[in-house]
Amino acid sequence: MRTQKYSSALAALILLTACGSASRNVPILVESTISDIQNAIQAGDTSCRNIVKRYISRIETYDQSSGINAIAEVNHSALARADEIDQLVQSGDVLPELFCVPLLIKDNFDTYDMVTTGGSIALKDSIPPDDAFMIRKLREAGAIVLAKTNMAEWAFSPRETVSSSYGRTANAYDINYVPAGSSGGTASGVAASLGVAGMGSDTGNSIRGPSSHLALFGIRSTIGLTSRDGVIPLVFDRDIAGPMARTVEDGVKLFNVIAGYDPADPLTVPDKRESDYRDFLNANGLEGKRLGVLRALVDHDDADPGIRILFDNAIAEMKEAGATIVDPFSIEDFEEISDDIPFCGRFRYDVGQYFKTLDDPPLLDVNDVLVTGEIAPETRDSFDFYAQYPLDIVPDNWEEPCPTWPNHPQRNQLLANTLEAMDAANVDALVFPTWSNPPAHIDRSAEEYKGDNNQMLAPDAGLPAVTVPMGFWQDRLPAGLQILGRPYAEGILIELAYAYEQKTKHRRAPDGFEALRP
Repeated sequence: MRTQKYSSALAALILLTACGSASRNVPILVESTISDIQNAIQAGDTSCRNIVKRYISRIETYDQSSGINAIAEVNHSALARADEIDQLVQSGDVLPELFCVPLLIKDNFDTYDMVTTGGSIALKDSIPPDDAFMIRKLREAGAIVLAKTNMAEWAFSPRETVSSSYGRTANAYDINYVPAGSSGGTASGVAASLGVAGMGSDTGNSIRGPSSHLALFGIRSTIGLTSRDGVIPLVFDRDIAGPMARTVEDGVKLFNVIAGYDPADPLTVPDKRESDYRDFLNANGLEGKRLGVLRALVDHDDADPGIRILFDNAIAEMKEAGATIVDPFSIEDFEEISDDIPFCGRFRYDVGQYFKTLDDPPLLDVNDVLVTGEIAPETRDSFDFYAQYPLDIVPDNWEEPCPTWPNHPQRNQLLANTLEAMDAANVDALVFPTWSNPPAHIDRSAEEYKGDNNQMLAPDAGLPAVTVPMGFWQDRLPAGLQILGRPYAEGILIELAYAYEQKTKHRRAPDGFEALRP
């Protein structure tokens, strides 16, 4: 079941591109950066309204016809917000940091002016009373919520992006393959330049996996640095929300706005953010760094040989850029502790807490959808798993307690062992493939689900990690390099990712999403 997605009147609003006007330096939007857009507006070559119109035209033209189905809903307020920004530009006022940055937002972020379904048709009419913390910060900085993106229903799946509200999303590089999950709509939409950048969420994979599968930069921050307030939860003490972008610089510009303490999120910690994460955009950032190769997440028995080659090449590229490689690097009892960490099925409880924040919640207990049948078939097994857990008892007080991070003994032990090993080897960060296997065929996502390296160390130990493109499997499908650091070491990870990106320039745009002309 689908809701109406676009205004047909906007489909005709396709404006001249730089290729169509020798006298105007107007971004063509394909692979355009935040700086490209902002510089053109400030130079008087275009307006924010024109930029937003042209992105909407790209959505109208490509999202459905290409088969990616990344976009859930276009924001009816986007053009009005663009007009407000144009007035600021014309008045000569100081412009906010992210003025006229059209963003694609995963459909589990609360937006006061749009429905937020979490991928569930049961929430198809649910409009939150206010914005999620991150959305509010982005709007205050001048960014525009251009559209919401499709996601895996309730964020359940790391394998694929299928919702009961908007259907299935495909990989923009080849629609016969998955974009991973659950932020696949943001990933494919950003990769296809349907927005300048986007926002996703990551419980165990869902920023880093889709970013890897779509040749994007994605960042999962330290648990405690960023707020999840107003983001529909999956597992509260593992969830992280954050940027997904075609360039490290654009992702960092978003991260610089959304990182920081929020009293509405009880897990955030004050005074932990850097003053300005843009200061870490250092093209020479790999020089003198020591990087540990976490072989436990490299040498899987079923790791694809082509991904191994790309990773070996990435190691060589980092060495050429001045890094010292510590290989192998190991964490004491890594597999044993990881296997011993029980997965907490607190979804029903956490979503129940979220429903209490809505003025008129469509549900009070997510298990009601078991009665109505409002579940995508691909989601049913996951839902049955979570449905067995209590609704009204705090997970710490269950008969078999599920301790909330950071009061979790096994997770704390893994964190301690990781930091001890990093200190002993004197490494700045760890590296491994984001996925050890290429994207699965879209009709065999379950059978071909393997190589997901995101589920263990970062979410288990609450550590930050980024992914950055490291090349293309068989020169066709993207693969990502993951860089993981100590708590609150996001600045170092940004420095490493940016230096690697600038040295290698592995990203290229997917075919079939060319610049529009009149």
